[in-house]
Amino acid sequence: MKLEPDQSGDYVLEPRFLAQRLSIEENELQRRMRLGLVTSRVEFGIDGDKGRKRLTVRNRNSVWRAIVDADNRIVSEESFELGQASAVAN
Repeated sequence: MKLEPDQSGDYVLEPRFLAQRLSIEENELQRRMRLGLVTSRVEFGIDGDKGRKRLTVRNRNSVWRAIVDADNRIVSEESFELGQASAVAN
């Protein structure tokens, strides 16, 4: 899957896509986002990972993490609960 950054370079994910990965209803995810309860982070690769980015979105103990290549394609992703082993990994 390819992600499209907006004009400022930020990734904007479809709520349905993200809700599925965080195992939450879409409307509840949007409510929590409005309240500032969902956090996200983008980390940029260095050395051998230059050009890649790691996206992390957290909702309480639920986490979705993806590695995105230089063409903005997801090359791997995982969803998990903090304190537990990975539930989904590509």
